[in-house]
Amino acid sequence: MKLKHFNIQYGSQIFKSFSDEARIRILSLLFNHEELCISDIEHILDFTQTKTSRHISYLKNAGLLNSRKDDQWVFYEIKEEVMGLVSQIFKYLDKDVQLQKDDEVYQVLRSNRELAMNKRQNRFE
Repeated sequence: MKLKHFNIQYGSQIFKSFSDEARIRILSLLFNHEELCISDIEHILDFTQTKTSRHISYLKNAGLLNSRKDDQWVFYEIKEEVMGLVSQIFKYLDKDVQLQKDDEVYQVLRSNRELAMNKRQNRFE
Protein backbone atom coordinates (compact mmCIF):
# COMPACT_ATOMS: atom_id res chain seq x y z
CA MET A 1 0.00 0.00 0.00
CA LYS A 2 1.43 3.35 -1.00
CA LEU A 3 1.04 6.74 0.59
CA LYS A 4 -1.98 8.29 -1.14
CA HIS A 5 -2.55 11.66 0.47
CA PHE A 6 0.85 13.27 0.77
CA ASN A 7 0.67 17.03 1.22
CA ILE A 8 2.74 19.79 2.79
CA GLN A 9 1.13 19.41 6.21
CA TYR A 10 1.67 15.64 6.35
CA GLY A 11 5.16 15.97 4.88
CA SER A 12 6.15 18.49 7.53
CA GLN A 13 4.99 16.08 10.27
CA ILE A 14 7.11 13.30 8.80
CA PHE A 15 10.19 15.49 8.41
CA LYS A 16 9.77 16.89 11.93
CA SER A 17 9.73 13.30 13.13
CA PHE A 18 13.16 12.86 11.55
CA SER A 19 14.47 16.05 13.14
CA ASP A 20 15.18 14.37 16.48
CA GLU A 21 17.98 11.84 17.01
CA ALA A 22 15.96 9.75 19.48
CA ARG A 23 13.07 9.40 17.02
CA ILE A 24 15.45 8.49 14.19
CA ARG A 25 16.95 5.77 16.37
CA ILE A 26 13.50 4.40 17.24
CA LEU A 27 12.41 4.47 13.59
CA SER A 28 15.64 2.76 12.54
CA LEU A 29 15.03 -0.11 14.95
CA LEU A 30 11.46 -0.50 13.75
CA PHE A 31 12.54 -0.24 10.12
CA ASN A 32 15.18 -2.95 10.52
CA HIS A 33 13.24 -5.27 12.83
CA GLU A 34 9.62 -4.66 11.85
CA GLU A 35 8.00 -4.72 15.28
CA LEU A 36 9.13 -4.05 18.84
CA CYS A 37 7.51 -3.43 22.20
CA ILE A 38 8.30 -0.27 24.12
CA SER A 39 10.33 -2.07 26.81
CA ASP A 40 12.63 -3.53 24.14
CA ILE A 41 13.11 -0.09 22.60
CA GLU A 42 13.91 1.37 26.03
CA HIS A 43 16.43 -1.34 26.75
CA ILE A 44 18.17 -1.25 23.36
CA LEU A 45 18.49 2.53 23.26
CA ASP A 46 19.06 2.93 27.01
CA PHE A 47 16.22 5.47 27.25
CA THR A 48 13.90 6.07 30.18
CA GLN A 49 10.30 4.89 29.91
CA THR A 50 9.16 8.52 29.84
CA LYS A 51 11.48 9.51 27.01
CA THR A 52 10.60 6.44 24.95
CA SER A 53 6.85 6.90 25.45
CA ARG A 54 7.03 10.58 24.55
CA HIS A 55 8.82 9.87 21.28
CA ILE A 56 6.60 6.89 20.41
CA SER A 57 3.54 9.12 20.96
CA TYR A 58 5.04 11.77 18.70
CA LEU A 59 5.67 9.22 15.95
CA LYS A 60 2.15 7.79 16.28
CA ASN A 61 0.59 11.26 16.14
CA ALA A 62 2.69 12.07 13.07
CA GLY A 63 1.11 9.09 11.33
CA LEU A 64 4.24 6.96 11.10
CA LEU A 65 3.44 4.10 13.49
CA ASN A 66 0.81 1.46 14.03
CA SER A 67 0.42 -0.34 17.33
CA ARG A 68 -1.16 -3.59 18.39
CA LYS A 69 -1.84 -4.89 21.84
CA ASP A 70 -0.98 -8.47 22.74
CA ASP A 71 -1.94 -9.26 26.33
CA GLN A 72 -0.06 -6.66 28.44
CA TRP A 73 2.37 -5.72 25.65
CA VAL A 74 1.98 -3.05 22.99
CA PHE A 75 3.99 -3.60 19.83
CA TYR A 76 4.87 -0.83 17.39
CA GLU A 77 5.64 -0.94 13.69
CA ILE A 78 6.07 1.54 10.87
CA LYS A 79 2.91 1.99 8.83
CA GLU A 80 3.08 0.20 5.52
CA GLU A 81 1.99 3.27 3.53
CA VAL A 82 5.00 5.33 4.71
CA MET A 83 7.53 2.50 4.46
CA GLY A 84 8.70 3.59 1.00
CA LEU A 85 9.50 7.11 2.18
CA VAL A 86 11.16 5.87 5.38
CA SER A 87 13.17 3.37 3.35
CA GLN A 88 14.53 6.15 1.15
CA ILE A 89 15.63 8.16 4.18
CA PHE A 90 17.38 5.19 5.80
CA LYS A 91 19.31 4.46 2.59
CA TYR A 92 21.26 7.62 3.43
CA LEU A 93 21.72 6.65 7.07
CA ASP A 94 22.78 3.02 6.63
CA LYS A 95 26.42 3.75 7.54
CA ASP A 96 25.64 5.78 10.66
CA VAL A 97 27.74 4.51 13.57
CA GLN A 98 25.08 5.09 16.25
CA LEU A 99 22.38 3.25 14.28
CA GLN A 100 24.78 0.36 13.70
CA LYS A 101 25.52 0.19 17.45
CA ASP A 102 21.79 0.16 18.20
CA ASP A 103 21.39 -2.75 15.80
CA GLU A 104 24.25 -4.64 17.47
CA VAL A 105 22.57 -4.24 20.87
CA TYR A 106 19.33 -5.53 19.35
CA GLN A 107 21.13 -8.60 17.97
CA VAL A 108 22.72 -9.38 21.36
CA LEU A 109 19.41 -9.00 23.18
CA ARG A 110 17.66 -11.14 20.61
CA SER A 111 20.21 -13.93 20.88
CA ASN A 112 20.08 -13.77 24.70
CA ARG A 113 16.28 -13.91 24.60
CA GLU A 114 16.38 -16.94 22.32
CA LEU A 115 18.79 -18.66 24.69
CA ALA A 116 16.58 -17.88 27.65
CA MET A 117 13.49 -19.13 25.81
CA ASN A 118 15.28 -22.40 24.90
CA LYS A 119 16.34 -22.91 28.53
CA ARG A 120 12.81 -22.24 29.69
CA GLN A 121 11.32 -24.68 27.17
CA ASN A 122 13.84 -27.39 28.07
CA ARG A 123 13.03 -26.95 31.76
CA PHE A 124 9.33 -27.67 31.16
CA GLU A 125 9.88 -30.68 28.91
